[in-house]
Amino acid sequence: MSRVAAIHQPNFFPWLGYFDKIARSDVFVVLDDVQHQKTGSNWSTRVKLLVSGEPRWVSAPVRRPAHGTVLLHQLQWDPLQPWREKLLKTLELSYARCPQYEETMALVEPLVRNPEPGVAAYNLHAVRGIAQALGLATPFVLASSFAVADSASQRLAALTAAAGCDSYLAGAGAQDYQDGGVFEARGIRLVWQDFRPRPYPQRGLAEFVPGLSVIDALMNAGLRGTRELLELP
Repeated sequence: MSRVAAIHQPNFFPWLGYFDKIARSDVFVVLDDVQHQKTGSNWSTRVKLLVSGEPRWVSAPVRRPAHGTVLLHQLQWDPLQPWREKLLKTLELSYARCPQYEETMALVEPLVRNPEPGVAAYNLHAVRGIAQALGLATPFVLASSFAVADSASQRLAALTAAAGCDSYLAGAGAQDYQDGGVFEARGIRLVWQDFRPRPYPQRGLAEFVPGLSVIDALMNAGLRGTRELLELP
């Protein structure tokens, strides 16, 4: 039987599509040993939530090295800023009237308060906690646990093989730069994710806003409703 690997950086309370990848894979490889991006889109330290009825970035500050680069599993949160309390306050002010607020906060609050200083470890703990609550049993493995030194598509193919899988679940946005020949040369089948979020009622909004943190779905639809959005059995 074919075994599917998904490979992704450990994102900060990510969107539903991230959990669709987890659900569709036999092994989820956490890409914790890539360089942290100082600029541009960085989903390891921020995500979008509805704040005052509008989609806004919510970020957590990190402690940056004075010189050089840092890998994700080396990156740490800024210990001098009370961002955990600020995030919880934002959730309270923005979602307190949502139908599944109490259920969601019982799950999310301990994950937010987790004192883990490392960004990758913190994010993975939160993702695993939410995945478990959704009933997902996919095992997680760290990319840093494999001795794979390749880059780009070669590395993804090598990590897929190292995880004991023969198929790689790639995001739809990767079609422009994923080198299919590299996977074919290793005997690995490319499987394309085509996750299209189904609209769900968002309290106070007339038009659905996609691409928000899974927290938004949980607040509005609850665990059962979020499972249905992910089309889980």
